[in-house]
Amino acid sequence: MADAPKPKEKSKISSARRLGLKIRLLTVAGQMLEVEVEEKKRERDEALAERVPPLKLSGLSVEELQDLCKDLHHKINVVDEERYDVGLKVTKNDKEIHELGLKIIELQSKFKKPNLRRVKISAEAMLSVLLGSKHKETIDFKSNLKTVKKAEEKKEEVTDWRQNVDAMSGMEGRKKMFDA
Repeated sequence: MADAPKPKEKSKISSARRLGLKIRLLTVAGQMLEVEVEEKKRERDEALAERVPPLKLSGLSVEELQDLCKDLHHKINVVDEERYDVGLKVTKNDKEIHELGLKIIELQSKFKKPNLRRVKISAEAMLSVLLGSKHKETIDFKSNLKTVKKAEEKKEEVTDWRQNVDAMSGMEGRKKMFDA
């Protein structure tokens, strides 16, 4: 019974009323958007009026106009340097954000590392890959390996069985059997 889908309940609001509410919401949202756009435009105009006073060019001599132009060029250069510095900071922060995002994804283990496969490659092929055209002569690695000689076990050779029986007789012989 818990797995059976529940029948969809009927809405308590009629479709005409719902449509009317949607229309009212959209009109109010449109009005709010217009007010917001006008507010931003007004703030922009105020900021420009504050930072850039109107130029008074009437009644100025040629030298005064040249000084004004030099002053404006200097201000433009200062603003351009600030814009460049801010742009660099923004790109640096964007790069950091991107790297941190990648670290988060890695920590959440969404990025699955591929399984490495064992590749059989000869020493000659590996050297030719690593050194490229510099690798010309062939090297026999097996001949350069040290050879380890195994120590042969010393076996007691008994030539005569009677000597063996004499050695094993008595208490010393039985003790040797238990020790071995």
